[in-house]
Amino acid sequence: QVQLVESGGGLVQAGGSLRLSCTASGTIFSINTMAWYRQAPGEQRELVAEIPTDGATNYADSAKGRFTISRDNAKNTMYLQMDSLKPEDTGVYYCKMGIWTVGAYKTFWGQGTQVTVSS
Repeated sequence: QVQLVESGGGLVQAGGSLRLSCTASGTIFSINTMAWYRQAPGEQRELVAEIPTDGATNYADSAKGRFTISRDNAKNTMYLQMDSLKPEDTGVYYCKMGIWTVGAYKTFWGQGTQVTVSS
């Protein structure tokens, strides 16, 4: 059984920074693309940033220049450094990973971590 556990969310003032982490545990043979999504109240979940195995990152326009996604394959962990935060960054942040585990390749989601940016 594979689980993703997120941490690092919280309340921060506009202009501040937060660093989110997501660690996968369980029977893991390899991890392909890792990604962060955000779901604001009343909105659909949307991609914030993603990083495949070759490290070629992709960001939503709203995140470019302010957020940095990275991964530590040895630790099965992904990070999202968020700087110059804005109130519109508020939402629940979910991590997603494509993982080769026992018997199959599956997509797993974390439980979500709340990020609130006050003006």
